[in-house]
Amino acid sequence: MILETAVLIVASFILGAVPFAVVLGRLLLHKDITRYGDGNPGAGNVFRAGSPLLGFLAVLLDLGKGVPMLLIGRLYFDMGPLILVSIGTSAILGHAFTPFLKFRGGKAVAVTFGTLIGMLEPGMLFPFTLSVIIGILLLKNHSWVVMMGPIGALSFLFLTHGPGWQILYISFIAVLFVQKHYEALLKSPGLNTGIISALSSWGNRFR
Repeated sequence: MILETAVLIVASFILGAVPFAVVLGRLLLHKDITRYGDGNPGAGNVFRAGSPLLGFLAVLLDLGKGVPMLLIGRLYFDMGPLILVSIGTSAILGHAFTPFLKFRGGKAVAVTFGTLIGMLEPGMLFPFTLSVIIGILLLKNHSWVVMMGPIGALSFLFLTHGPGWQILYISFIAVLFVQKHYEALLKSPGLNTGIISALSSWGNRFR
């Protein structure tokens, strides 16, 4: 299965490298989205360029980068965990360091969720997603919100003695997120005081 593995890894990288957000910005908004916000060629700057609808489409397209090759490998070829890790890693690296933009890619959040969906492993996807949701509710710094995903998933995997390959994959994601969000992570996570106040007020009703 060497040929099939190689094809899926390469195809995953190429699909991951396609800068859908930049393409949507240029074709439909007639704007260079890298001139907005943090200059990142990702879906977030499509929103900032003035189109929530295209922003959501860009998010879905970036998320979709991580799904198809993994589903093919998992469901059609019944490939093993380490091969799936290679395919997922390839999609993320393609997005984060796309050769189509001189290796200056996006922050790889949506495509990472896509790979977790494509792997069909609840032990990674659910704690990762739940931790990000908790981060959204409690924290102001978006980069720390993103980091909650791998932190929560790794904590769950260690506590439940999860498979080593899953710990390896989430650890890779954690390292990449730190590299991509480094400057913002140097700042305080901050507390989402609005949500905390609302929860406190709601709790007071039952005292």
